[in-house]
Amino acid sequence: MKKLRLILGDQLNSNHSWYNTVDNNIFYCMFEMRQETDYIRHHIQKVVGFFAAMREFSKGLEQNNHNIIYFNITDTENLHDLEKNIKLLIEQNTIEHFEYQAPDEFRLEEQLKSICNDLSISSSSCDTEHFLTTRNELADFFEGKKQLLMERFYRNMRKKHHILMVGEQPEGGIWNYDHNNRKKWKGSPEIPNYKAFKNDVKQICKDISSSKIKTIGHFEGDYFEYPINLKQAQEQLSYFCKVLLPHFGDYQDALHTEEVYLFHSRLSFAMNTKIINPNEIIETVMKHYRQHMDDIDIAQVEGFIRQVIGWREYMRGMYWKEMPSYKKLNELENHEDIPEFFWTGNTKMNCLQKTIKNSLNHAYAHHIQRLMITGNYLLLTQTHPDAVDDWYLGIYIDAIQWVQLPNTRGMSQYADGGKIATKPYVSSGSYINKMSNYCGSCHYKVKEKIGPNACPFNSLYWNFLDDKKSKLFNNQRMRMMYSVLNKFSADDLHEMKLRAAEIITHPERF
Repeated sequence: MKKLRLILGDQLNSNHSWYNTVDNNIFYCMFEMRQETDYIRHHIQKVVGFFAAMREFSKGLEQNNHNIIYFNITDTENLHDLEKNIKLLIEQNTIEHFEYQAPDEFRLEEQLKSICNDLSISSSSCDTEHFLTTRNELADFFEGKKQLLMERFYRNMRKKHHILMVGEQPEGGIWNYDHNNRKKWKGSPEIPNYKAFKNDVKQICKDISSSKIKTIGHFEGDYFEYPINLKQAQEQLSYFCKVLLPHFGDYQDALHTEEVYLFHSRLSFAMNTKIINPNEIIETVMKHYRQHMDDIDIAQVEGFIRQVIGWREYMRGMYWKEMPSYKKLNELENHEDIPEFFWTGNTKMNCLQKTIKNSLNHAYAHHIQRLMITGNYLLLTQTHPDAVDDWYLGIYIDAIQWVQLPNTRGMSQYADGGKIATKPYVSSGSYINKMSNYCGSCHYKVKEKIGPNACPFNSLYWNFLDDKKSKLFNNQRMRMMYSVLNKFSADDLHEMKLRAAEIITHPERF
């Protein structure tokens, strides 16, 4: 029986069971499509990275004697639509059965179901063999529970996979070392140069340019620096373990004007395209830790493990539990437009300028920059979550909707009313000052609440609390904030609200 198997751009798992046997009757297909480049405007490095990784994967299949049909973005035969391309190949190759790996985006899941229903041949799907959980495992775990706390899910994952466990108890005596992971980086220990690969993408850039794909952000030079194949991802992982892991946990929340990556692994693109799987990452990190326990504190390792088997798997589970309604949630009823400077970085607020320009230059920001700088500002300015989603999905190289949407709409913007976060992650300038050196060289004064030199985050913060009082006042974790708000004089609050209104209405002035 002649089969056609579809490989999506984020399904680059070379260890998938599909590839265990070579069969001349099996054809694999991969497509660079305008359908995927144009449904939202992506960062140029994101498009380059996906195309580079996809072409590399296709080459690997070919070298292993698999039949591969690959449409690049400039191919005249490419119809740039998933359904049209699949039907074209079925007809051209007299295919009798169509197979695909279950997509991790709801949009593509629905499209493929529709395509299969319309085919005249049989079809089937299988697992991507990447995640540590099934799609529905989280929903089953929380069935009948009112609170869907990540911590409970994370502990269960630790027990299930026996990671950092001594019998049924957490190694080190506590489950979570988050309180150890909040140090401000002040120049020491020294941050090593990040590992950069020299993946030649000159032709890809020419193809993108000639196709007139509209992108955001910047890409300088001819080489893509993130891993695009398993060998490179493993090298990146090894570098992380040997050089970065000893200090990762301490400074995983830190922010700094001159540092983009700090001690972070830079593996998220390779993970989210499934080039490398979480099992291999966890096993490698744990093996290195066991061999170097005199030099690496458990807090460094647990902080990383929590990101991989906690947050990552939790977010995917929440995505599939709550979609498609989740994408429409706007619990706080925010409706403002996203400021223009989010596309340029041209603002006098130093923390936003640095974070946005780094994002535009590198298609990257770590989780605290996303949550407490850009996300915090967009929530305080009451930006519509649809606009926030579009920006985050487009600008970051690792952004695929299953991980972006719950992190953005849920964790960052509280648009789900508390399904993921137990309170809105908002702060005045004091938190930013505590975790970074942004404030020291800013145009504004972080300790001033009122006046033209006051940090905009301060007036925005208190204005937000006042505006959303009816929705947030009864939240136990917000009680202290509201007790402070209630102590403000009417004049001071009025002045802060006036300034907040100006910032929201005229962000270009700030």
